[in-house]
Amino acid sequence: MNKSVKETETEQLIDAIVEGIQRKKGLEIVKIDLTKINHTECKYFIICHGNSVTHVDAIAHSVEDTVEELLNESAWHKDGYRNSIWIFARLCRNYGTRFSKRIQKLLRP
Repeated sequence: MNKSVKETETEQLIDAIVEGIQRKKGLEIVKIDLTKINHTECKYFIICHGNSVTHVDAIAHSVEDTVEELLNESAWHKDGYRNSIWIFARLCRNYGTRFSKRIQKLLRP
């Protein structure tokens, strides 16, 4: 069965995220599949952890750098870098476009 372009792009993004984690030896990488849940903002969550705040910070930066390097994309949103106890980065494709279209429909008179 042929995969759609979106599925292929999603797989490439997941692979780049996991590679970024592995480059800094992130621990216990887990991919949570949310594709069966309707109306979610994302299809997958990729979670891992590090041994220290320095390690967590290095992993997060590596993920951003790797996705930028391999796919020429940057994080749409990121949070948690201040203390690096946890870090959240939203890495997605075409989310801004879809979000903008939803907002435009709501704002039309």
